[in-house]
Amino acid sequence: MPKAIWNNKVLAESDKTIVVEGNHYFPPEAVHQEFFRQSTTHTVCSWKGTASYFDVVVDGQVNKDAAWYYPTPKQAAHQIAGYVAFWRGVTVK
Repeated sequence: MPKAIWNNKVLAESDKTIVVEGNHYFPPEAVHQEFFRQSTTHTVCSWKGTASYFDVVVDGQVNKDAAWYYPTPKQAAHQIAGYVAFWRGVTVK
């Protein structure tokens, strides 16, 4: 079962991830919200739409914009609406 781990904490865990462009997108209910803080960062993907970001916070350490999601993706990516993906040192295994 895929797990997202940073600083020895499991941030998300699910056997229902959706893999897009090599990234595991975790369903919202699989994400441990206590490790996430909303960021003001947004980026735009030409086919997925506008992404929003979370800072990951574990034991007082902040990994800025280490998680992202598409709250209202374009139709081509509708299946990942609200799902969360990771980068910047977060290990998914």
